[in-house]
Amino acid sequence: MGFDIATNIDAMMAQRNLQANALAFSQSVQRLSSGLRINSAADDAAGLAISDKLGAQVNGLNQATRNAQDGISMLQTADGATNQITAMIQRVRELAVQAANDTLSDSDRQAIGSEMAQLDQQMHAIAIQTKFNGKNLLDGSFQTALAGTSAIQNGFVVNSTSNTSVTSINVGQALAGTTYTFSSSAAGTLTLTSSTGLAQTITVNDIAAGQSEALNFSQLGVSLQISSVGGETAANVIAGLTGTSNTITTATGSGSANIQDGANASDYMSVSFANLDISSSGSASAAGSLNGLELAINTFNSSGGQTVANAQALISAADSALNYVDAQRASFGAYQNRLQYTINNLSTTSQNLAASQSRIRDLDVAAEMVNFTKEQILQQAGAAVLAQANQAPNVVLSLLR
Repeated sequence: MGFDIATNIDAMMAQRNLQANALAFSQSVQRLSSGLRINSAADDAAGLAISDKLGAQVNGLNQATRNAQDGISMLQTADGATNQITAMIQRVRELAVQAANDTLSDSDRQAIGSEMAQLDQQMHAIAIQTKFNGKNLLDGSFQTALAGTSAIQNGFVVNSTSNTSVTSINVGQALAGTTYTFSSSAAGTLTLTSSTGLAQTITVNDIAAGQSEALNFSQLGVSLQISSVGGETAANVIAGLTGTSNTITTATGSGSANIQDGANASDYMSVSFANLDISSSGSASAAGSLNGLELAINTFNSSGGQTVANAQALISAADSALNYVDAQRASFGAYQNRLQYTINNLSTTSQNLAASQSRIRDLDVAAEMVNFTKEQILQQAGAAVLAQANQAPNVVLSLLR
């Protein structure tokens, strides 16, 4: 075996291994100090990409949970205000029952009418003053409206022979500025498709004479009430609604409240806050009329209007107003329950995705401590061996003596 002085192969080999050990030791220190297995793309390129996607979903789900909780708070605000409107309607009804009794004098009924007028004004005030984060909730602002140019409106004739027509149409939860078209691909079914590409198919039944049929496209937020004087078959109802010109168009600039209850763009729900302003003609539906109560109060308080007949009419108007308001409160409660279930699901999904992300990105500390100890020993041994390798050429000096 020869001895080389100019090139110390053993020292170069020891130095190369020492550098590799130092790099591995540095990576182990970084992982232990950060608690992450992946600190840069070089650590695990594929794992980093996957964990980043999972992280985006987890963050989105957590924010969606907060969104849903805010949505519940908004609904609770509306329900609390509506509860006061209900209490005042109950009081108006009580006063109307009292006024319908002929044991009262004209001055007694005038006092009753005065209280009714004040209750009317307060119901109006609550509707226009109830806000959540500066947004009006009960004045109809958060409700999609039917466009004036919509081909299908209330009164649209489905079949003139049987006197079948659309008696009510509700687009309160539909998307604003959207056109909906009817079509049918199978007997007895009717499909409603939005201009955004969403569609829902329902089954249509025959309508008996003097009866109605509800066509509820709940997934699109559109519902219609079809009534027939002479009775109509499902096939003729479908034929009367389908056609390129028979469309439903919602107005732009209006719209129900959007609750982003998911991590993706399509994960949202629309919440409609009906018009609960007693002074607005928009506070009426097929279920009842709140505005009708104000008209009845005004009639009772008009000159010579404080009669038993008008008091009895007030009782009926109050019942209709209660039906309308109770329907809205039921809707608020249903939305709240739906959002609570949504929150439960979001929390479970977020937890499971976070666990998956953790398995990819987080560090197994016990396993890394084993590797850290190994690299630490190798680094120390490498330094010692390099020192010995650097001394090896000194053997040549003995040959020169």
